Amino acid sequence: MKKTPASLLSVVSMLLHVIAIPVFYLGFILVYQSQWINLFLNAGRQMLVFNALMLTCILIGVLCASRIPVTAVRKHLRFTWWQYALWSLAEIVGFSCFAALYMALIYGNYGYFPALGQCLRLSFAVLIYPYIVFALLIAILRPDKEDVAEENLIRFADNTGRLKLVIANDVLLYIEAQENYIHIHYLDGEQIKEYSLRQSMRGIEELAEKHGIIRCQRSYFVNPRRVKVLRRDKEGIIQAELDVSSVRPVPVSPKYYEELSRLL
Repeated sequence: MKKTPASLLSVVSMLLHVIAIPVFYLGFILVYQSQWINLFLNAGRQMLVFNALMLTCILIGVLCASRIPVTAVRKHLRFTWWQYALWSLAEIVGFSCFAALYMALIYGNYGYFPALGQCLRLSFAVLIYPYIVFALLIAILRPDKEDVAEENLIRFADNTGRLKLVIANDVLLYIEAQENYIHIHYLDGEQIKEYSLRQSMRGIEELAEKHGIIRCQRSYFVNPRRVKVLRRDKEGIIQAELDVSSVRPVPVSPKYYEELSRLL
């Protein structure tokens, strides 16, 4: 099953769902003025606007409780479209359950389950459209920059074997070792990021070789795809300049110079 774009779990997507969907929900109820909606929310009183506002607040609360935690751990999640659809349906059903509780408590002539049936009817009638439209808009306007093949992903684990970082091999710049940690320097869009991992150079050597990342010095691995030029200064010190101008040159030992220059 095809996976959803990573942007569907982004902060922008979260804000769109938490703000825009409740606004659409409130606007639909107040503008459309369906007879059965008016009858349900008025319940014989002139409280349509008040009840619509209260239900909208409940919807915001449910979306916040659902979206914010998932957005916070989005780097470790990737839904298929079926999983995302089930998650969205669960949000609608969850909102309907809380909305029915509100209606049953406010109006004594409503039982919970009759109110739940009406809330489910109202929720699915109104919310299914913005959910579909917003998901399609985000997928079209903010698609993943590239569909990275599974074999092109580098999966970094710490010294206990727990997976900590997954990146495409062409965004990796270089890896530097310091004491008991390695520092992975990579591109995230146009930003340069660093991830520190409790691991040794020997511990990632096989992984690096598998993805074409080569050792260039005792404490460094470099991605030859990102090396622009090798320079030797007057003192004979060799450095690899990368194709990202803001990244400092990476030191290269004479021992590894021939192999690295052959790959350029």
